[in-house]
Amino acid sequence: MPRMADADWFAPTVLIGYGVRLEPLTDEHAAGLLAIGQDAAIFRWLPRGPFTSLDDVRAWIADARRPEADGPQAAFAVVHRASGSVAGSTRYLAITPVHRRLEIGWTWYGAAYQGTTVNAACKLLLLAHAFETLGARRVEFKTDHLNTRSQAAIERLGAVKEGVFRQHRTRRDGTARDTVWYSILDAEWPQVQSRLRERLTVAR
Repeated sequence: MPRMADADWFAPTVLIGYGVRLEPLTDEHAAGLLAIGQDAAIFRWLPRGPFTSLDDVRAWIADARRPEADGPQAAFAVVHRASGSVAGSTRYLAITPVHRRLEIGWTWYGAAYQGTTVNAACKLLLLAHAFETLGARRVEFKTDHLNTRSQAAIERLGAVKEGVFRQHRTRRDGTARDTVWYSILDAEWPQVQSRLRERLTVAR
């Protein structure tokens, strides 16, 4: 696939399919995010705690729309199409067009949407856009080595575990976090896509 212009990697994008809509994160999503984001369990493995107010959500949205230390990011609100409700949020992180790679992360969903097809649907849309539209060669995932649920979910995608960065980050409680790294390459995408589509078909 021809390489897309660098600017295309950062263009606001709406992704629709499989019962969800991913749209660029804005303040219009604040109330919906607050409604589902006050459960501490959801944020156990994330760098921040649950939302406490609309102002808190808006501050988080503003932060999500800025580049992070690892590179530019593009944050999405996840909308459950049948209900029209905000189901959660996810991001492209460490967007690096020159090397044709990015990361998918900062993913969380309200309790009512966990264990449903929402995550598989989001991953299918995000991966398809990365590989088929942007022409990515590599999509990365990383998670806390203690977060076995996240690791199992990533491995169900068909991502390859590449290794562990020891004491890679500091958690909110001050303890050192080992980070587990995974990736999917462009050559692996057709098999991953087929697996995700099968999961969504079976779940209907």
